[in-house]
Amino acid sequence: MEEEKEIYYEKKQDPSLKLFVVLSKAYRSVADQVAKDIRSHGLNTTDFGVLELLYHRGEQPLQKIGDRILLASGSITYVVDKLEKKGYVKRNPCPNDRRITYASITQEGKDLLNQIFPEHWKQIEAITAGLETEEKIQTIEFLKRLGTYADNSSGK
Repeated sequence: MEEEKEIYYEKKQDPSLKLFVVLSKAYRSVADQVAKDIRSHGLNTTDFGVLELLYHRGEQPLQKIGDRILLASGSITYVVDKLEKKGYVKRNPCPNDRRITYASITQEGKDLLNQIFPEHWKQIEAITAGLETEEKIQTIEFLKRLGTYADNSSGK
């Protein structure tokens, strides 16, 4: 019985669970504020993510967009349909493979992002102002390392 208490006590001293909880809460707080800013421009975070990807990375196969912005493949068609109806995105068939369709941002989509992105960036700066620049750089490195480790291990 005494040995069991000691093992439990040792586990409580490990900050892994607390890190997970704090990281989850911080992500939720930041993501909620970013989503609020994006909604103020008439978009949702998924629409904005697709537009931003196409703006910065150029034309993308529809099948790859979901992987890049963490969206289920079934949702990509719906999102691209909406953005296409608004005139922000267009589909381009692959000339060499009929199974592949590309999405690209239109000039109207570029104009929209050029209009809203500077203010959005300021909002992200304001949201993350709780950390100094050097702390942000360190946090980026820590989180990259954590994510890479999680991706490459079973967590054991």
